[in-house]
Amino acid sequence: MTAKLDRRGLIYGVSACLIWGFFPLYWPLLRPAFALEILAHRVVWSLLVCILLLIGQRKFQTLMRLVADRRRIWWLVGSSLALSANWLTFIWAVNNNHFTESALGYYINPLVMVFLGVLVYKEQLSQRQWLAGGSGAIAVLILSFAYGRPPWIALLIATTWGLYGVIKKHFNGDALESLAAETLVLLIPALALLIYLGIIGKGQFGIDFKSSLLLSGAGIITTLPLLMFNGAATRLPLSITGLLQYIQPSVQFLLGVLVLHEKMSRDRWIGFGFIWLSLLLLAIDMLRNSGRTLDDGVAKAH
Repeated sequence: MTAKLDRRGLIYGVSACLIWGFFPLYWPLLRPAFALEILAHRVVWSLLVCILLLIGQRKFQTLMRLVADRRRIWWLVGSSLALSANWLTFIWAVNNNHFTESALGYYINPLVMVFLGVLVYKEQLSQRQWLAGGSGAIAVLILSFAYGRPPWIALLIATTWGLYGVIKKHFNGDALESLAAETLVLLIPALALLIYLGIIGKGQFGIDFKSSLLLSGAGIITTLPLLMFNGAATRLPLSITGLLQYIQPSVQFLLGVLVLHEKMSRDRWIGFGFIWLSLLLLAIDMLRNSGRTLDDGVAKAH
């Protein structure tokens, strides 16, 4: 039995992943603002957009209950720290022309999630998942020689995003409400930094209209694709939403190679080849498991 894909959900998902894929072109526009200043603006303006949307949906009280829940407050703090570390690393990476390595981070992320599943939840791996993990490990070794160092940018991006995903399993919440709560936790240090930069005359906000507009626009470009992907996730099978997320690093990789002409030596191509092999194995495993789940569901229904 073949399930018909929801067209609107597919459009939402592809659009969100394309926006995320072209993200690296936005952050360099905010220079000479440095990465930590950009992160602070992203926190403040994302929170403002989230609050306006929650008020429009009459869900602001839900946010307040979420933040006041003492049982989940430390999970919230943890997810906020992991998210901010991921954002900061990514912004720094693309502003310093590490497009392909930042893409590598999001390619590696599914492998990190598999590893964390074993480490944290004692999940059992299939043969394909073991092969994917082995191929990923070989890729990291090859790329370490190719870069002349471990690909620490990619590993940090993948690890922080993986930890964020694990923490989010304990800190449940709607996508919009969760982002609002996480940025609310980060608001005081973000505002403190921006006020300090303003006092010493080093802040970029307010210098001219273009810089101010671009810095404040960080809130919209952060929130919009998140809401679109959330809309896709509610309409599409998990296997499809998982595969859609390969669009983001693929776009980033192509931008780095074709637009910015980042150097790709033979060893780097070989390393990325092993990563793509890992992702192919995981995708096959994901689709087979999805099909088995669907068949079981049909059998139970009958």
